[in-house]
Amino acid sequence: MPNKTIYVSDADLPVFQRAQELTGGNLSAAISKALRRLVEVEEGRLQGFDEIAVRVGVGRRKVQRFQGVELVDWHRSTKDGDERYRVYRTRTGRFAVHLERPKGFVWSAGKEGELTGWRKHLSSDQQWGEVPASAALTVFETFDELRAAVPAELASLVEAYATEPEVEDLDI
Repeated sequence: MPNKTIYVSDADLPVFQRAQELTGGNLSAAISKALRRLVEVEEGRLQGFDEIAVRVGVGRRKVQRFQGVELVDWHRSTKDGDERYRVYRTRTGRFAVHLERPKGFVWSAGKEGELTGWRKHLSSDQQWGEVPASAALTVFETFDELRAAVPAELASLVEAYATEPEVEDLDI
């Protein structure tokens, strides 16, 4: 294995020491991992891709990260609440759909929620609650897979923008 010597300034020494602690004492592995990530992100950036980080899960606590280009940011209201779809073309040519649903409320009246009209406002037997915000990231290999899984209006928008090049070199 070849040896490489790197020189570290006194100001940067705490960063190197912390990296070594976080990787179980193997500073070479930490440096290699950081350089691999740097190369991946910078090569993607040069190809026109952004680093995308989205929150997913119930309460949107987990973060998932990838490189891509946003194609569409689309909102809709349904009987079940509001939805926000963001569709990306990933660096690997797939389609990533991030679907967010904000915190919602549920309410019903009567034993089984069956009262309607003015009677439901007089009933003492009422139920209500909150549904936490949630989000999911789904990745599709092809546009046809995406079209089958999302609303038709959204699929039409994605189709219109999916053929745009990530980078257009201008000879001006």
